[in-house]
Amino acid sequence: MTFDHALFHADLDAQPWASYTHAYGSAEDVPGHLRALAGDDDAAADEAQSELYGSILHQGSVYEASAKAVPFLARTAAAGIRTAEVLLLLGGIAEGGADPRPTCGAEPREETGPSEGRAGESDEVACRRAVVAELPLLIASLTDESPSVRQAAAWAAGWTGAAGAALAVPALRDRLEAEPEPDVRAELLTALVELDPEGSGPLAAGAIGPDHPPQLRTAALLACADAGLPWTRDHHAAAVDLLPLEPHVSGRYDETRNEPVHHLALTLLERDTEADRDAVGALLDAALRHDDPDARAEAVWAATTACELSRGMPARLAPALIAAAEQDGDDTGALAVLGRLGPAGAPAADLLATRADGDGDPADRALEALIAVAPERAAPLLARDLPRRPRAFQAACGGPVGTLPVLPYDPELLEAVRHRLTEGEPGGGAPYRPLALLTAWGPDASAAVPELLAALEAHPLAVPKALAAVHAPEHRTEVARALARKAEAGPLEDRFEAARALRELTGEHGPLLLTLAEVLAADGGGVRDGVRAAAAAAADLGPAAVPLVPALRAALSAPGIERTNPRMDADIALAAALHRLTGDAAEAVAVLAGVLGTAEPRWRRWTLVRAAEAAARIGPDARDLVLVLEPLLAVVELRAAAAVALHAVAPDVLGAGRAADLLLDAAEAGAAPAEAVEALVALGVAGLTVEQRARFAELAERDRRVIHSGLDGTVESADERLRARVRAAVRGG
Repeated sequence: MTFDHALFHADLDAQPWASYTHAYGSAEDVPGHLRALAGDDDAAADEAQSELYGSILHQGSVYEASAKAVPFLARTAAAGIRTAEVLLLLGGIAEGGADPRPTCGAEPREETGPSEGRAGESDEVACRRAVVAELPLLIASLTDESPSVRQAAAWAAGWTGAAGAALAVPALRDRLEAEPEPDVRAELLTALVELDPEGSGPLAAGAIGPDHPPQLRTAALLACADAGLPWTRDHHAAAVDLLPLEPHVSGRYDETRNEPVHHLALTLLERDTEADRDAVGALLDAALRHDDPDARAEAVWAATTACELSRGMPARLAPALIAAAEQDGDDTGALAVLGRLGPAGAPAADLLATRADGDGDPADRALEALIAVAPERAAPLLARDLPRRPRAFQAACGGPVGTLPVLPYDPELLEAVRHRLTEGEPGGGAPYRPLALLTAWGPDASAAVPELLAALEAHPLAVPKALAAVHAPEHRTEVARALARKAEAGPLEDRFEAARALRELTGEHGPLLLTLAEVLAADGGGVRDGVRAAAAAAADLGPAAVPLVPALRAALSAPGIERTNPRMDADIALAAALHRLTGDAAEAVAVLAGVLGTAEPRWRRWTLVRAAEAAARIGPDARDLVLVLEPLLAVVELRAAAAVALHAVAPDVLGAGRAADLLLDAAEAGAAPAEAVEALVALGVAGLTVEQRARFAELAERDRRVIHSGLDGTVESADERLRARVRAAVRGG
């Protein structure tokens, strides 16, 4: 096809690109990139392609300009210019337009055939529609002489969805029968199952046997799982025969399936049946015991995710994971996973203790796992070599941002921590980890008071809380004097922390009142977090803080000021403090209404949760918030907090029975499940209906974890704590 550059450039110039948007705002740079992509300068074309991926397909997201660029990309590919690369970009735009998320309360849009963009449609729908309009190009490219072009066309066609299926499926089927290249056949089969799982499932089932190339067999196994076909002994045998699977997908464009064992485990577990859990357990057991270390490495990653999703999987996989760790050490990551098995990992304690007694990072990782499996055995090992065990020490101190249980008190470890305080942290930073551990231990750690007093001068922000927590009666006077001195002089933030700790230690609130007044008056320099903390501290003081009421009012955001999340968080705390100190709800309700009525609730999740919680504490006097709370019930991440608040402020609008249903919905969906469970306990388990009580109990007894997201390595322990909470509540109820 002859490419008319002049016409191409003229058509580009005819579009109002500056009025379109992409990931970085105005799309005025897009026509320049499209020209360079279609030009003769390879270096410029490479750069243009990279820029387009960054702007119109930014991390898989699509925009208004993405759909507008599609016809020009298609003309470039049709002219034989960088055809495979451009087809992949088109496929990525179609993928980015898949399954658009409806707005709250709206039904998903129905996909239809190719047409011009429609007023009011989302960018995702417009992008999918634009690529569907180019299906003739994709279909024609399926017979290109270049295998890479044929493969790219197959992958892109697979993302055209229901709107493209009628045209694409027959063409893909025809090409599958004639295609000689294994990688292209694999892509064709995957695209067919993506577009027509019911009709193409039998094709996949027939391609898992040993008479087919491994690329096609692997794609067929993945396709069978994706199509929802039962996982049979034949599937298991084929998967084990092909291990390791990753080499068979190395030439594929489908990034969602480029870790095939992981994808199979995830897909089968999401079916949530005992048969599929058995299938995953059998496959991962075989892979973890495989002779090839690459197969074992694939299985370790899949096993990690399986344990995050399934409560029963740790016990199923523990023996095989221990066997892999014995064989590989931490080369495949098996050693680290043992710490995520909970009680099921107890048989690994001897192995972990032996490995933790070694050197370097593997020993540190083994000790980190041992802390979770057998903390009483881990503490002496950690105490003996604390400076060289940073990962294990973090785990002992509660993990990242305190998301794990703290290692129980151990006298040997206390001595090591005291020495650490004396020596100082690597890099000279504040000793946050040792302080977290000592604070959790409380008076058991009182022997560390001398080291804490010595560290107070260098770290006046971090140390006061720990001093108040660990002191013993014999230290009270000395600690109080040191905190009082810090509360009198120095930077405001330091004085605030010292005054708070002094009040906790002695009950003396005079220094705290003085620093609170200063913090509340210091707004304007990005100190809203300080204002929020000061408001919370004032509320905790109760009647003694009544003199701060004018300062609390003055610290509220002025009308018309930009409503950032930190600013709204501060306003919520200020409103709660004002209500607590004055007893007048009207002022607080007005502030909370301004926060709860803001747009984009998904981007303000935690701010809106805090506002809803503040409304619930006010109770019926906050009835005016009903109209701003009700829409939040449609946002699953906010449903628990909104339900609690609505029931508290207007029980006639949202009764206990309906509130319990909403809370159970949120918990079952994994949306703020811990908060939903606590709210259900507060409502009263004994007052639930028989059906609700059964649903509540099922939160503890089902195999699928209720908590299924969080920082790496914390999901399992958090879910087990929630499980224990539900069981205790059911027994108590």
